[in-house]
Amino acid sequence: MNLLSVENISKSYGELVLFEQLSFGVNKDQKIALIAKNGSGKTAILNILSGLDQPDQGMVNYRKDTKVSFLAQEPILAEDSTIEECILASDNEVLKVIANYEKALLDMDNTDGYQKAFDAMDRHDAWDFETQYQQILSKLKLDNLQLKVSALSGGQKKRVALANALLNKPDLIILDEPTNHLDLEMIEWLEVYFAKENITLFMVTHDRYFLERVCNEIVELDQGQLHTYKGNYAYYLEKKEARLSQEQVEQHKSKRLFKKELDWMRRQPKARTTKSKSRIDDFAQIKERAHQRRQDHEIQLEIDMERMGTKILECHKLFKSFGDKSILDGFDYNFLRGERIGIIGKNGTGKSTFLNILTGKESPDAGKIVVGDTIKFGYYTQAGIPSKSGQKVIDVIRDFGDYIPLKKGRQISAQQLLERFLFDRKKQYDFVEKLSGGERKRLYLCTVLIQNPNFLILDEPTNDLDIVTLNVLESFLLDYPGCLLVVSHDRYFMDKIVDHLFVFRGEGYIEDFPGNYSDFRAYEDSQDQEQEPIKPKNIQQQASKDVQKQKISFNEQKEYQQLESKIRSLEKDKLVLEQSFFEEGLSIETIEERSKMLQEVIEIIELKTMRWFELAAKIED
Repeated sequence: MNLLSVENISKSYGELVLFEQLSFGVNKDQKIALIAKNGSGKTAILNILSGLDQPDQGMVNYRKDTKVSFLAQEPILAEDSTIEECILASDNEVLKVIANYEKALLDMDNTDGYQKAFDAMDRHDAWDFETQYQQILSKLKLDNLQLKVSALSGGQKKRVALANALLNKPDLIILDEPTNHLDLEMIEWLEVYFAKENITLFMVTHDRYFLERVCNEIVELDQGQLHTYKGNYAYYLEKKEARLSQEQVEQHKSKRLFKKELDWMRRQPKARTTKSKSRIDDFAQIKERAHQRRQDHEIQLEIDMERMGTKILECHKLFKSFGDKSILDGFDYNFLRGERIGIIGKNGTGKSTFLNILTGKESPDAGKIVVGDTIKFGYYTQAGIPSKSGQKVIDVIRDFGDYIPLKKGRQISAQQLLERFLFDRKKQYDFVEKLSGGERKRLYLCTVLIQNPNFLILDEPTNDLDIVTLNVLESFLLDYPGCLLVVSHDRYFMDKIVDHLFVFRGEGYIEDFPGNYSDFRAYEDSQDQEQEPIKPKNIQQQASKDVQKQKISFNEQKEYQQLESKIRSLEKDKLVLEQSFFEEGLSIETIEERSKMLQEVIEIIELKTMRWFELAAKIED
């Protein structure tokens, strides 16, 4: 059953044409993701579908009585309302019945009021929905419904708007980056919820695991054309590659035909028969096809990173709290050269505060941070780019210099650098306020990287970036030789670029986990769900107390303490070996020898990781 039909819509802002003549439909129970580059009009399409904007041409038709909910990237809520008032402002009558019942429970002395509320629950069959209502509010951490919207953070407002979208029980939910501002636990719950519920979805998201596990259709807006893929993200990647290969074949044929027709045109046939006139008319189309080019630029930077000394960054007994809330409780850690660490944890556990303390933007309550003399931080924050009014894109870069040094004594101009970051010459002279959210983030990322940092700190770098830019950023970071510290809720991104994790458990406890996010989830899921939650150990803290509690031998205790650093060292050896295959002029014998060495290192890593799990399980028993 068709819920929505989009017919030949176009949208432009002045001279900027976002898209033209787009047509597609949404059927009941479809879970569709729209993929496109930043600045190509994804949010504009969602605004048109939701009725917040109108197309310049074309029309959007909904099936009669179709109920739609829209979750914007930055939802607009009544600032003077409470969370409960925002939720009850919907057209869902059952929500009001549930709210009345919840209030009646607080005043059981009023038996008449309670009976009326109870009867209303029966009449509306609201009991099952009440369970779901409570679950959604609980999972989204909306516990105090009397809080005013004006007192909420941006992330909390997004969660209120998401709760609204889910509880309205619409026929179609339109979502713009639904996982932004959600912690990993919430994202995984939402993933399961969407996958199992009979909900029709049309969304824009950069979360590739979310795409893989929720969506059953991908619609890509590429070079002004829509391409539909009836499958999840893995299917999309496979079929897109096949499509691009076919396009290359077709373009090659078009070029050969163009050369042939060009020779014929140059001979200027005198006989103007109907056939020759038709051939002349077709020549323009043949020429256009032959000269089509894909605008698939890549961000390529050979940063001339400053040399790192033996001392990188040392944290000695760091304490930090806000009132009764502890963020760091005696944190100890010495960062090693080339470490790639991901940071995960629930919202409010202090991840961003920790990064600010490391970079000197905030001070610890106690303890000491020692930064090596050669260390130069590059810090990408959630706050985004601090642009000035009336500033152009090129001016933002020139604030850092007209030329950027590259390796081997080369340099690159600010204009060339921007082109590598997908800003063409025309775009460079646009005002920053005209850029889309994703384009601003890309520009900000550029300003951080061009400063040649050797210790890169990224706080939610994937928010608002399109999948094309994410893939390029990942490729850059995989080759980045310095230290890397990343906070991100993008599980795909974390799996690809980090070697181990700092898990912020709350109450100042931080656990060092040797593996990526998928390894961590597999380990967590393997634990007995009925077991009382284990209070994690802080890194290198209270070691003597922990040893007393452990029921393993002294040698096993020593082995356990050494395994984490050994695994990290082996991971670095593995990376060096992998990169060595890119050397020019390698003989077959050398390749075979290095392949054997790489396989041996991989096997040792697997063995030591399994041993770490065994010892960790013994310690926690």
